[in-house]
Amino acid sequence: MSVVLRGRDDQLAVLEGLLDRARSGRGGALSVLAEPGMGKTALLEWAVRRAGPEFRTLGIRGIRQESSLALAGLHRLLGPLADRISCLPECQAGALRRVFDGNGAADPFTLCTAVHALLTATARSGPVLCWIDDVHWLDRASLEAMAFTARRLGDEPVVMLFAAHNEHVTTPERDRLAGIPRLPLPPLDEAASAEVLTDRCPTGVTEDLAAGLTELTGGNPLALVEMAAALTPGQLSGEEPPPETLPPGSRLRAVYRRRFFRLSPDARRLALLAVADDRLDGRTLTRAAEADRLDLRELEAVRAWGLVRVDGDSITVPSPVIRGAVYADAPLAERNTVHELLARVLDDDRQRARRIWHRAALACEANDVLAAELCEAAAEAGAAGRYTDSSRAWQRAATLTRDRDEQATMLLAAATDAWLAGRSRRARSLVRRLAPAARRGPLRGRADLLRGEIELRDGRPAAGRRMLLDAADRLAGHDRRSAVVALAYAGEASCLNGDLRRYLAIAERAAALRGRHEPPETELLFAHFEGMSATYRGHHQEAVEPLRRTVRLADATDDCAAKVWAGMAAQMLGDDQRTHELAGEAVRLSIGPDAAVKPWALAYLALADLWLGRHPSATAHSMEGLRLARAAGQENHAIDHLATMALLAALQGDKDTARVRLDAVSDAAARRGLARPGAFTSWALACLELIEERPADAAGRIRLMGPPSSEEWPGARACRFARADSLMARTWHAHPVVHVMATPHFVEAAVRCDERAGARQALEVFDRWAASTRDAVRLALSHRCHALLAGDDAEADEHFREALRLHQRGDSAFEMARTELLYGHRLRRGRKPRAAREHLRNALQIFEYYEADHWTENARAELRAAGETAPAPVHKGAADLTTQQRQIARLAAEGATNREIAARLFLSHRTVDHHLRNVFVRLGIRSRVELARFFG
Repeated sequence: MSVVLRGRDDQLAVLEGLLDRARSGRGGALSVLAEPGMGKTALLEWAVRRAGPEFRTLGIRGIRQESSLALAGLHRLLGPLADRISCLPECQAGALRRVFDGNGAADPFTLCTAVHALLTATARSGPVLCWIDDVHWLDRASLEAMAFTARRLGDEPVVMLFAAHNEHVTTPERDRLAGIPRLPLPPLDEAASAEVLTDRCPTGVTEDLAAGLTELTGGNPLALVEMAAALTPGQLSGEEPPPETLPPGSRLRAVYRRRFFRLSPDARRLALLAVADDRLDGRTLTRAAEADRLDLRELEAVRAWGLVRVDGDSITVPSPVIRGAVYADAPLAERNTVHELLARVLDDDRQRARRIWHRAALACEANDVLAAELCEAAAEAGAAGRYTDSSRAWQRAATLTRDRDEQATMLLAAATDAWLAGRSRRARSLVRRLAPAARRGPLRGRADLLRGEIELRDGRPAAGRRMLLDAADRLAGHDRRSAVVALAYAGEASCLNGDLRRYLAIAERAAALRGRHEPPETELLFAHFEGMSATYRGHHQEAVEPLRRTVRLADATDDCAAKVWAGMAAQMLGDDQRTHELAGEAVRLSIGPDAAVKPWALAYLALADLWLGRHPSATAHSMEGLRLARAAGQENHAIDHLATMALLAALQGDKDTARVRLDAVSDAAARRGLARPGAFTSWALACLELIEERPADAAGRIRLMGPPSSEEWPGARACRFARADSLMARTWHAHPVVHVMATPHFVEAAVRCDERAGARQALEVFDRWAASTRDAVRLALSHRCHALLAGDDAEADEHFREALRLHQRGDSAFEMARTELLYGHRLRRGRKPRAAREHLRNALQIFEYYEADHWTENARAELRAAGETAPAPVHKGAADLTTQQRQIARLAAEGATNREIAARLFLSHRTVDHHLRNVFVRLGIRSRVELARFFG
């Protein structure tokens, strides 16, 4: 039974292509250089299976014991071809006979040409596959002859594959495989790593455990396989913390153990210094070497064996696997010596937490004095924003204290700072360890609050909601403000799930905690609950006053989370400019302990930009939010930002880019039960289906975003926002709020497939919301929808004109252009080409400004049909570049390929190519060299 190679599709495609070329008479070679465990041997074995009996297959693995025996490798590789040697010219045949009879080596060049000739002659009767594994253990003479042949394969149907550890090529002088194309073998990504773990664990692994093991192993396939085999039932269920290093019997661990113990004593000490301190710098290493009289030149040997990387002043260990394996297998005395040494040389005030941490690493039993020092150092590091240091110090202090309550408090501080450092999985693990030690209700409540927030931002919101409700129960009698915050987050989790029925129940629980005189940031949350509950029940006019009060209260507080809640309220009021201001304030305030709020705030800043028609700014804020969310370990917010970017691309008609972004978000949103971003992706897909002239599909897709029927629960008949639990169990892309926002696209699709009754029913709800907001853009969209549904031209004209009048008062030029285009189309179809042309010209001008190519071409086509040819746009040079064009141009000028730019900006390859062509035209240049000079 063959093993499935997860995450190696690109590499397998390259190998398949090489084999196919050999079948058609042309050969080639590849070298695979990677760290141990990355799957080099598995790739070679796959190639052998794929070649099948059609190929003559020859292969060897380098043997360490024979690496000093000249030509031992050739002797083994060519042994099966010994009977063919006589077919070669005598000088070449003689050179090869010496390999087999041991009568001394021939002239190197003659031997190399003889190997090439023998393989070429063999290939005349069918393609040949030669594979050489563990090249690093091959003798030099054999490798030089094989590499010589590999460089000269072209018209011969011979494939040669080499696999070696990275350290085989540490300098150009040692690179015996130079000139042979390299096949990169990068670490597996999180998705492929999870597949490897699932293959090995029939009962499955939790998403959190899979992500943690991916981080720990650095995506090394062998490490993942060995970790999976060693997992306990408690670790698989999430009840026990995940392992911190490879199991003792691990093959991969043995590789690094052998490397470590082959080093000289000085080199071992230098390696351990890097392993023991993950922030080691050149100055600290030099001081430690001087204090211990170590030869710093030995660091090169450590680097050559792949145990450390030296990058300027930074000395790092390449992966957590290497760090854990080397530290675990180093003798205790050597580890203690290194910790003592680092504690002596780390004397800077900023290094106090690290210095005390190294002293604590020497402690074998509880030590309250040392624990107190660690707590003080942790507090200082946290105040300075060094949360990784502070988290480690709090955790170590917890292991040194005797008091269980103090231990639990320290673990909670360690988990909180790990969360602030962007280490969500570490924070989860620490909170799990805290549970048995936390006996007091308030402490358990604060732990549940942290767990729930982490799950809300980086896990399954439904699970987070349960934790947050537990937190509110435990905190209500001790810390009412925190209890209300827990309920607010639980409400957000319900909204993210699209489960508005549960939101209403949570709002009722919050109302029971309301006091007569609340501080502004707490009263803001109560007002927010009141306003959003009325909105979700369909009582839009009733919602206006508490939502406005929420927005006003934001001016009385500097709490950045409160600013985000107020921004949400402003969005429901249709006040996108105020949403933008509040979200922007939250972004500016989210520093230090509030930094975790920034990705969330940026989500609302980007949405405000979108509704305001500021598409480049929306994309920029979403890109920044995506980057920060990933750095902060907040994958749910990363998904939120990707969904917004997908909708942006779809609205602009960029089908390829929209699909790239949809591919990146859809599975993750479904897996985590994220209904809000899931609904955004459905909306984006519906926009694409409209563009592709599939209105029935678009209408059906948007319909599924709403509630199933009016009988599901009281109030649903009055409000299409409502939804039932049964729907939640079936769908992840249904979100009634987003469903109402998408109504203009639903009406457009429904009219085109003659579903007018459904369109009118949906528009009734949108009209009530638009009227409650009194926002010009939403009212304009309402009139546009009524124009599309109008029974006669006079009624349509009236609604279109009112829509355009309102658009002039509003902020979204893009939506105005869409209205102009729809009106122009109707006028042209009504045989009023002169009137149509004015609206179509306006639409074209705006679409060109947005670089919305699909809509630009659509407007041009309508203009042509109306009897006018639109002039080509006049470009003014650099000042005429859009934000996205400038961003792409800068990356290209820095040397990034189109594919790299596409991956970095979540664009399609075609979109990048299109934008670069436009950049070249606008700047009057012809090459990337000129582009680099321009941006140099």
